[in-house]
Amino acid sequence: MPEMRHIALHGDDVAYRLSGEGETLLLVHGMAGSSATWRAVLPQLAQRYRVLAPDLPGHGDSAKPRGDYSLGAFAAWLRDLLHELEIERVTVVGQSLGGGVAMQFSYQHPELCERLVLIGSGGLGPDVNWTLRLLAAPGSEFLLPLMAPAAIRDAGNKVRSWLAAIGVQSVRGDEMWHAYSSLSDPDTRQAFLRTLRAVVDHRGQAVSALSRLYLNAGLPTQLIWGDSDGIIPVSHGYAAHEAMPGSRLAVLAGIGHYPHLEDPAAVVGIIDDFVSTTPARM
Repeated sequence: MPEMRHIALHGDDVAYRLSGEGETLLLVHGMAGSSATWRAVLPQLAQRYRVLAPDLPGHGDSAKPRGDYSLGAFAAWLRDLLHELEIERVTVVGQSLGGGVAMQFSYQHPELCERLVLIGSGGLGPDVNWTLRLLAAPGSEFLLPLMAPAAIRDAGNKVRSWLAAIGVQSVRGDEMWHAYSSLSDPDTRQAFLRTLRAVVDHRGQAVSALSRLYLNAGLPTQLIWGDSDGIIPVSHGYAAHEAMPGSRLAVLAGIGHYPHLEDPAAVVGIIDDFVSTTPARM
């Protein structure tokens, strides 16, 4: 992985990774994640493309201000980051929440978006894991500090180290642990709740782009899903594919919510084939 870089944007610190040369891929991570989620695919993609992977506001090493964590705010923030880095156009790749941000970015700033890749994307239907519904409920801000204390984080990290030392690992479990353990930090926890409640309530995902996918007619789109995704079901991928004539859909057998970690070679191959064979939207 390339080293983390930092830049000031609107007075707030932004952490990002940038590597490679050629057409630019903008990688947008999911909720409670960071640019580290791309660790298995970024080095390979950077062999053929310039790859930009930021930590979204409220996530990772970026600042966690008290502010707007809606999809529209994230999309505008990405626009401003690209302007600051003097990057004119990108193929935007979004996973989970990052998929919703990527779609919003493509609507708000079509002049910047050449292609769209959605990996287990949010924002395409109401269904979502019940844990997220419960955490979006009023009062969860009082329970989260008890559910994710620093002591459990530290103990869990030790257990993970012991298991790794004897060869017991799960990339899916590791990523879920990274998300959970990040909530032991109070500022991250508050940003997480603001982000979650902007898109999820007790009934499920409150934001759906299905009725607006026609706005992206002519935008080359690749969908990637795991058929064992327990957070956002693969049925959302099929519905989006049907609603987007000309889109591509790749469903990976036995893969869950993190295809880019669970089968990175397949995801790199799909993205590379899509970008290399699909002309950018003009």
